[in-house]
Amino acid sequence: MKKFLYIIAFAAIALLARSEVIPRDGSFLRQLQKRDSVLIADQLRYGFLLEGVEPGTQIALPDLSKGLMDSVEVVSSWQADTIRRSRKGGPCDIEVSAVITAFDEGDFLLPPIVVARRLPDGTVDTLAFNPKLLSVRTMPVDTATFVPHDLKGQIRYPLTFKEILPYILAIWLLALVVITIVCLVMMHKRKEAGVVFHEPAYIIALRKLDKLRGDKFWAPEKQKQFYSGITDTVREYMAARYGIDAMEQTTDEIFSALKGKELSPELFLEMKDLFELSDYVKFAKHTATREENAAAIPAAVRFVTETWQEQEPVEEGGK
Repeated sequence: MKKFLYIIAFAAIALLARSEVIPRDGSFLRQLQKRDSVLIADQLRYGFLLEGVEPGTQIALPDLSKGLMDSVEVVSSWQADTIRRSRKGGPCDIEVSAVITAFDEGDFLLPPIVVARRLPDGTVDTLAFNPKLLSVRTMPVDTATFVPHDLKGQIRYPLTFKEILPYILAIWLLALVVITIVCLVMMHKRKEAGVVFHEPAYIIALRKLDKLRGDKFWAPEKQKQFYSGITDTVREYMAARYGIDAMEQTTDEIFSALKGKELSPELFLEMKDLFELSDYVKFAKHTATREENAAAIPAAVRFVTETWQEQEPVEEGGK
């Protein structure tokens, strides 16, 4: 931009006195906010377009530091932009404008834009761009039907779940921290008193099954370890839950002992099938299918969760 045009932002009185005044079209008045009419405080660009400006051309613009005219304020002073360039290093079209606004209603004839120009060959002239009419309006008020109203209070929108979710999570987290601290303090006191807690059998079984789920010993060479872990965990749970010697019994002996217990036929058969599949894998070198592997732990978890009996932690070593 500097290569093509040099702008001097002051009134070049001496330059104007020695130059020829050339009336020009090309001035414009454009709204920054697109509306059908100009309202109070709307901002507009008031400027002109110079076409075919040769490189090295200098212009002097009117000084806007003291405003443009009464009732019309200058928001930002002159700015120049290159609109089009014919070729590299050749003439270009320059648009120069300032941002103005008005805070009074009425019609204002803006002053013409008078620009002093010095061409690269030293020729000096003055360009006088035609003025524009600025018509500023306010919103019409129907005085015949106008009814004044009191000021309304702030609109209160209903709370959404998304807005209260952080507070719910914060309260839940705080409660969890408090419960954890209380439990740790109680366990520490009981430990000092020589009290040892034993978790219920179903809690221990579910924890072990969850660990096996995470290990995923599904490869053929690891299936024996996978199914042994599942059935041993369930055997320990059965021994604690039903009082049978499941750790030392065979599959047939275990399920003979479970007959007559409070077990649904479906759950009984599902667990028996799991133990028989485990025997095939451990002793007959059977390779379980992907579907059988995927269903093994859920079946064991289902057996534990459907047969567990509410039990308080057992204390030992108390006074």
